[in-house]
Amino acid sequence: MDEYAHARPAPVLRPHVAFYSGYRQRGLAPATHRGLPSPYLTLIFTLDEPLVIAAHPDPRQVPGRYRSLLGGLHLTPALISHDGSQSGVQVAVRPEGCRALLGLPAAEVANLDVDAAAVFGDPFVGEVRDRLSEAPDWAARFAVLDRALGGRLRDTAGPAPVTYAFHLVNDGVPVAEAAERIGWSGRHLTDRFRAELGIRPKEAARIARFDRARRAIRPGVRLADVAAAHGYADQSHLVRDFRSFAGCAPSRWLADEFGFVQA
Repeated sequence: MDEYAHARPAPVLRPHVAFYSGYRQRGLAPATHRGLPSPYLTLIFTLDEPLVIAAHPDPRQVPGRYRSLLGGLHLTPALISHDGSQSGVQVAVRPEGCRALLGLPAAEVANLDVDAAAVFGDPFVGEVRDRLSEAPDWAARFAVLDRALGGRLRDTAGPAPVTYAFHLVNDGVPVAEAAERIGWSGRHLTDRFRAELGIRPKEAARIARFDRARRAIRPGVRLADVAAAHGYADQSHLVRDFRSFAGCAPSRWLADEFGFVQA
């Protein structure tokens, strides 16, 4: 068994959630998957077996097993191991949507993996997992998330200038220009940005560029072409970012993660 599904959330959730991903795999060779830095927080509800984190982005966190997990923005990979079977539903949470959906700023969980029940409460997580397990297909599972997460939305938002700056730097606008557009100094933007999101604007910009580039890497695609298409000065700069964010070279990542890349 090797199932993978992808969907956008209900319209009311789209300012807060970018997409859903569902996966159910059986009979694979045991392996370790890299959970790479991305512009989104990661919320996972497992379906059957627990999620096994062999190494967290923060090495001070001990490895653990999770029925549900919330991972904050991070700069180094998490290592996720499985014995040949894994299943769950992943929610890509927009950092600017954390206050409305989770009731806290993204900075509170930056570089951390936490049990989602510590944020949502055991009853909520247990009910969501039960309904996901009972749902007959991926469309029904995603509908469960629409109802459950939609019911938790609060009329709260992070600082508008920080949200605006986050979108600017994600789109490739230099940090100095983003600060100028807002009317802040670069230092003040960095301080406010980090207080709300847990990372600096330049780090957010690097993560966004890396995320776009690594999604474009495929067998047979020249790495130099990917680098040029995504704003890197040359291939060596892309390789440097890969080693920083993934802990390995792009060729090693592609070899190890080919199934995920195909999905």
